[in-house]
Amino acid sequence: MAAHSYTTDDPGTRLELFDFAFDHAPIGIALVDLQGRILRANAAFAKLVGIPIEQVIDVHFRDFTHPDDLEADLILFEQVLQGKRDGYTIEKRYIQPLGTIVDVLIHVAAMRDGKGRVVRFISQIEDITRHKEHERQLAERAAQLELALEAVRGGFWQMDIQSGKFETSDRLAQFIGGQTAARLDLERYVSRVNINDGAQADLTPLISGELDQNVAEYRLDTIHGERWMRCDRRLLRDGDGRPVKIVGMAIDFTEERRRIEQLEETARTDVLTGLLNRRGLADEFSALSSADGFVVLALDLDGFKQVNDLYGHGAGDMVLCETAQRIQACVRKGDLVARTGGDEFVVVVAGSRATGMAAAERILEKMRDPVSITGGSAHVRASIGGVWTASKRDIQALINEADMLLYDAKASGKDAMQF
Repeated sequence: MAAHSYTTDDPGTRLELFDFAFDHAPIGIALVDLQGRILRANAAFAKLVGIPIEQVIDVHFRDFTHPDDLEADLILFEQVLQGKRDGYTIEKRYIQPLGTIVDVLIHVAAMRDGKGRVVRFISQIEDITRHKEHERQLAERAAQLELALEAVRGGFWQMDIQSGKFETSDRLAQFIGGQTAARLDLERYVSRVNINDGAQADLTPLISGELDQNVAEYRLDTIHGERWMRCDRRLLRDGDGRPVKIVGMAIDFTEERRRIEQLEETARTDVLTGLLNRRGLADEFSALSSADGFVVLALDLDGFKQVNDLYGHGAGDMVLCETAQRIQACVRKGDLVARTGGDEFVVVVAGSRATGMAAAERILEKMRDPVSITGGSAHVRASIGGVWTASKRDIQALINEADMLLYDAKASGKDAMQF
């Protein structure tokens, strides 16, 4: 059979192509008369309104339009009829016979005769229900976040790494400088950080890509006075893994920190580890007796800051608790073990110099084992300074002497002790 060829100049061919495109389009298409009734529709349109295609003809668009959206649609429709516009685009909702609501985006265009008179309308309708649901979810999350932020003191900041541009949110700027304060750049923000806390606020490990997340605690000068801030900082990377932006959330936790400090001042034990604190150590030492003298060991951890920076303070707390258990396992029941701050510990051994040195050696050896943390293990070591005294002296003076030797041990290469 000979092949039959057509050209688009053939009116019949053009009509066939139009009919095919109309009927098989993936979006809804409808021809509407000047009264707003459906003259022709495709299957996609019938699916959107939930009416069989053979029953949708001669139905007015008001019959399946949500009542709250009808007036705006009718106004635009009338403006086209009056020649004030050639068409319009509008978002609205269809209500299907069973009550299902469909969000749609409609593009309406006027079809005119040779004299320019509107004879009908052609509408293209897109189903945007999923898109609108995503919008609603985002709006709900934004509202929840706004409520959450109202309950805390502080706010967001962000830094573009390539340009170096740093900017606080309006809320954080107002927390720092008052209701009329403008957003702060990096220089003005850092100028508000307590000079002794500058290392904590340093962003270098994030900017370089060494870390993807860390938490910093520092004091910030605000309109409410100097406040302790806990800042969660996160690094964002591009598709190739290059650092592009840092975002931070700074929250005032001054009252929480003060409560902890007050508890530590009045309590005899360390809240985190259960060891003695400074007060408890002083009380217990006053009652301790030994015919062979006393050894005071000052100990701190090598590499502890890196654990906090890499894994966060939760992992750091796990390391401190494990360290407390290991130290206790290396001394006798009657010896004293205290956490005096941060990663600093003090051990008092009732006995000779040799007894104290042996305990220190056991602690060093025990601390060389990795510490299990969530998602892996941490490698820390200990440095120790030790002092022996034949008779009981002021405990703080002994700790100060042991601290000086601790610094010598660190200077000599860490993971070591100096007596």
